[in-house]
Amino acid sequence: MRKHEKLYRIAIRIPLVALVVLTAAAFYWNPTAYRVFLPISAAVVLLSLLVLMRADQALKRFAQDTGKRVEDLLAKTPTEIPMPVLVTDEKSEIVWYSEDAYQKVLGERDWYGMPVAGLLGETIPESGCFPAVIDRRDYSVYAVKGLGAHEGMHTYYLHEDTALKHDAKQYWLSRPSLFAIMIDSLDEVLQDARENERSQLIAQVEYVIEQFVSENNGFVIKTDRDKFFAVIEERYMKGIVEKRFVLLDRVRALSGVDKLPVTLSIGVARNVSSYPDGEQAARQALDMAQGRGGDQVAVKTPNGYDFYGGLSKGIEKRTKVKTRIVATALSELIETSSNVIIMGHKFADLDSLGAAVGLLRASRQMGKSAAVAINRTKNLVGPLLERLEKNGYENSFYNPSDLFDRIDARTLLIVVDTHLEHVLESAELYHLCKNVAVIDHHRRMVGYIDNAVIFYHEPYASSASEMVTELVQYFGRQCHVTRIEAEALLAGIMLDTRNFTIRTGVRTFEAAAYLRRQGADTVEVRKMFSSTMDDYQSRSRLVSSAEIYHRCAIAINTTVSEDIKLVAPQAADELLSISGVDASFVLYEYGDTVSMSARSMGKINVQVIMEALGGGGHQTMAATQIPNISLEDARQKLLEAIESYDQHNKPQE
Repeated sequence: MRKHEKLYRIAIRIPLVALVVLTAAAFYWNPTAYRVFLPISAAVVLLSLLVLMRADQALKRFAQDTGKRVEDLLAKTPTEIPMPVLVTDEKSEIVWYSEDAYQKVLGERDWYGMPVAGLLGETIPESGCFPAVIDRRDYSVYAVKGLGAHEGMHTYYLHEDTALKHDAKQYWLSRPSLFAIMIDSLDEVLQDARENERSQLIAQVEYVIEQFVSENNGFVIKTDRDKFFAVIEERYMKGIVEKRFVLLDRVRALSGVDKLPVTLSIGVARNVSSYPDGEQAARQALDMAQGRGGDQVAVKTPNGYDFYGGLSKGIEKRTKVKTRIVATALSELIETSSNVIIMGHKFADLDSLGAAVGLLRASRQMGKSAAVAINRTKNLVGPLLERLEKNGYENSFYNPSDLFDRIDARTLLIVVDTHLEHVLESAELYHLCKNVAVIDHHRRMVGYIDNAVIFYHEPYASSASEMVTELVQYFGRQCHVTRIEAEALLAGIMLDTRNFTIRTGVRTFEAAAYLRRQGADTVEVRKMFSSTMDDYQSRSRLVSSAEIYHRCAIAINTTVSEDIKLVAPQAADELLSISGVDASFVLYEYGDTVSMSARSMGKINVQVIMEALGGGGHQTMAATQIPNISLEDARQKLLEAIESYDQHNKPQE
């Protein structure tokens, strides 16, 4: 509106000035013309003055009308409003502002007729409160939309809260983030070290931790030989996260005796409401980091956890103290139960069934009624299941729904080879049982079973079958496995170690040696891994169709196959034998979902990549399922996950 008013006045003044100039020129150069121009000029000037007068009167009437509309809009608000107020018309131009707004907000500058967006910003809601910055001062602006005859007009009430917002910002920046820090497997790292080497290594780790905390203006205290607690303000957390917790890399650069890597597990609680709550959250996050194999940070968030690191291979724990304690507790739990049900994950594999059979044998030797819950039509253990039923286990394996009527208040459910509710063979069976024990070797994930009486979780173990083999040896003299159970357990170990080539430690071979002493025949076990000609050909086609991307082999199955769930992981294993391949991924459709099997030789952590797509697993063996997506879209998501992993993680040599 202000722009239109100026244009109108300019349009009137230019012809008047031109006419006066022409009349004056005629006076000097042509008196005859002057006598003609003079009355014409006088008439035009007089007419123009009359027009300007009428225009001024129209503007005054507009101002009076606007003032009346503003007064009606502001209703009972007094004329001298004790806060800045602006009023705009249908064109979002300022048509009125209070004296307070003129002096304190506008800096005594005239904003009449100017667009309000130039003052409050381009994005202005129809109503409600929104922030604005004017001359480096913060305001909370309350917009009120006019109604009825005033529809289209808006009133804006401005409340300056620069100091308040500054204080609020400083408050949130100064909130403490609590760090629970632990040196991973310190006893194993220092087991063969001399006393001076132990002191030197611990001192080096302490110095690196203290230096990191000092750089971020925090403080740290040592609570135990291998445990620390630190507090850092939130203002420094953004930089720490952007650098992906460089403390992990600094400590990893150190090395213990025999070049064993020194790593940290860190649990972080951000924006805590109180120190006791923060300490508890930090310790829970530390447990999560350790449960995932260590050498990583778990940050507790409102929606779960964020993870950083996790690149190193875990150090195998050589002591079996924990195994003996768990074996004693589990045997007592079995003896006090009325009956035992053992259950693994969906699409049971050899490791899941092998561990279940080992516990089934032990429970029956303790005199308890025991059964294994398994989907008899959807599993990957057909040959083993058939062999077991031909050798005395014909009444041992049931569909989960067939076991519901056996459950009472003293029934014990033992979950093996998983710790996640959503991948259990039957979540309903799990909810019906009040007493639950969990035995698993997969790295801990968000959403784990948290109501277990016994939660035996060992991410350094090669397989659940290895863990059960160790437990059975401590159940007592009355418990031992025969040849058929030993072969089932050995098959589980061989599956998850790929015939003892990855994730194997001293305890893995000790467990295998025990099973061999119990009569396990490696030839018979190897037969369980045999496949049909059709499966072999399908696997060969998958391997030959693979593409290489960032040292990762990616194969996509486009044909319909009944045994694809068995063929896909086998193809993923075979792709790792190709030179220059550090990880392999096989994608296939199953129902309305796209499944991925991921394998690695250790340089690339496929667990992290699969977690980015909603899955999980181990550093060298992982998987995921993505519902309602095409194979090509799933492939693109996988490529993005690999690219993101490559940017944030350096493969370990």
